[in-house]
Amino acid sequence: MKILMVLTSHEELGETGKKTGFWLEEFAAPYYIFKDAGAKITLASPEGGQPPLDPSSNTPDAQTSATERFQMDDAAQAHLASTEKLSTVSADSFDAVFYPGGHGPLWDLAGDKNSIALIETFYAKNKPLGAVCHAPAIFKSTKTPDGKPLVNGKTVTGFTNSEEKAVELIDVVPFLVEDMLKENGGNFERAEDWAPFVVSDGNLITGQNPASSTAAAEKLLEQLRD
Repeated sequence: MKILMVLTSHEELGETGKKTGFWLEEFAAPYYIFKDAGAKITLASPEGGQPPLDPSSNTPDAQTSATERFQMDDAAQAHLASTEKLSTVSADSFDAVFYPGGHGPLWDLAGDKNSIALIETFYAKNKPLGAVCHAPAIFKSTKTPDGKPLVNGKTVTGFTNSEEKAVELIDVVPFLVEDMLKENGGNFERAEDWAPFVVSDGNLITGQNPASSTAAAEKLLEQLRD
């Protein structure tokens, strides 16, 4: 079982002067779920090397059992520090792909040509494709083989407008995940703000927020085992 995890390389939070990147829980929880299931995990990012960590995801109040495990895991930290360049990986080499969120993907992965091609290939070959929180931003420009938006007619979720408002970044982000998914024809479903919520439609698995990262990864594993 070979799983690809794709992380952002973008670290600037718009024009705020603050930093962003990937969200630690949304990487750590799926990483260990996959690892503990015996999967061979490959990490990739647009620029390769160490992806930027959103500092807000590394504060004491944001810690979980998975992030604490990661902080003590030298091998996992070394693995993360040496992600492969996204342009060098092929969908043919993997059974599934998972995208952790954080605000970074809104700026780079949403329009990255290598990511778009990768997603479209996974989808066309009916391989499980997971994205959590802000990571469904990756579906902004992806298409099905017949040229329609990939999420058109699909049940999806992602970071909600009300959650974005709650973190006071409505006017900072380049687009809102919820609005984009709806504009692309997705059937957007959600739970209460910050509650775990995951939906799957065919090989497409999406989670609403950081609390959904574990369930999204478990759902992806279920599809691989079916």
